[in-house]
Amino acid sequence: MRLLLDESVPRRLGAAFPAAYEVRTVPQMGWAGTGNGELLRLAADRRFDALVTVDRGIAHEQNLNDLPVAVVIMLVVRNRLDELRPLVPQGGRCSVRQRAQARLPRFGRLLLSLACDWAGAVGSPGS
Repeated sequence: MRLLLDESVPRRLGAAFPAAYEVRTVPQMGWAGTGNGELLRLAADRRFDALVTVDRGIAHEQNLNDLPVAVVIMLVVRNRLDELRPLVPQGGRCSVRQRAQARLPRFGRLLLSLACDWAGAVGSPGS
């Protein structure tokens, strides 16, 4: 599974994901400073499965029916590594596309959490 960590997420969080996940950051991709709409288009073009962010505003800025990739919003009080680490999945590989298609009318809907083994997530679709 290919995940893109938004600029709002500490880049060191990428190391907390199991090896089954390919994790890149927005700055690593050369997309620092890119707006959310364009960032989602770029992520889709590069075949990322999901954008991981702590930006709750993205739900209000984007048309949720037309998102080209899944969006995972990590709900924490403070954007600190020690608060984000417990939200990182520790299980094996899962398919965002399969889970989203099974639980949502369209893949492009906003996901508050991956519906597989994303530990500690809040607001899982279909729950």
